[in-house]
Amino acid sequence: MSSNVNLSLTNTRTANTPHQKIRAIITGVTGMVGEGVLHECLMHPDVEQVLVINRKPCGVTHPKLIEILHHDFYDLTPIATQLAPYNACFFCLGVSSAGMKEADYERVTYQLTMHVAELLSRLNPDMTFCYVTGTGTDSSEQGRSMWARVKGKTENHLLQLPFKRAFMFRPGYIHPTKGLRNAHRLYSLLSWLYPPLKRLFPNHLITLRELGIAMIHTVNTDDERSILEAKDILRLAEGG
Repeated sequence: MSSNVNLSLTNTRTANTPHQKIRAIITGVTGMVGEGVLHECLMHPDVEQVLVINRKPCGVTHPKLIEILHHDFYDLTPIATQLAPYNACFFCLGVSSAGMKEADYERVTYQLTMHVAELLSRLNPDMTFCYVTGTGTDSSEQGRSMWARVKGKTENHLLQLPFKRAFMFRPGYIHPTKGLRNAHRLYSLLSWLYPPLKRLFPNHLITLRELGIAMIHTVNTDDERSILEAKDILRLAEGG
């Protein structure tokens, strides 16, 4: 995993908030977003341990990292005792809705997420839970877009669980972190467009690094917002 990323954001945090060391569970680290969030957590001084749950090895070794291989995310009871001593979950597991029927997409997106989240909320009442959705998510659950309705339903039900805090991350375009392995080929092809687009739309594009740092900062923030659009993610990544 590359270590050539600037660390200028890692020591920022929201002022006047009791500071906790972070023990984080991360899902989806074999995808681009999860890999990037894991990368930031392993480098960040506020994160003391990271647990990843995968169906296959992620290929990363680090003194902070514990990896559990588990094939059935719809039944985590066999590993439940190993999930208890954590105060954050960065849920980055997800699939594209392209070509999927709504029932299948809902099973993977809503049912799986809620199974994991409901278990964690019972085990860890002091947990901060971060969920990656996307810009355009439909909180009304009534719109035309199938993926946006399902994501909206998932967000709404996550916010009803008894976590200490829950944050719904709605990024738009996410610029990948150089040196990591799991960026989709499309992102690589579009990388050259990022600098000019960032100048034109500074509050609508974020980097994967900024997303990861913002998630880390949720554990100690006193920000009252639960739904974070791109501009909110940027502000939280900067420490306020």
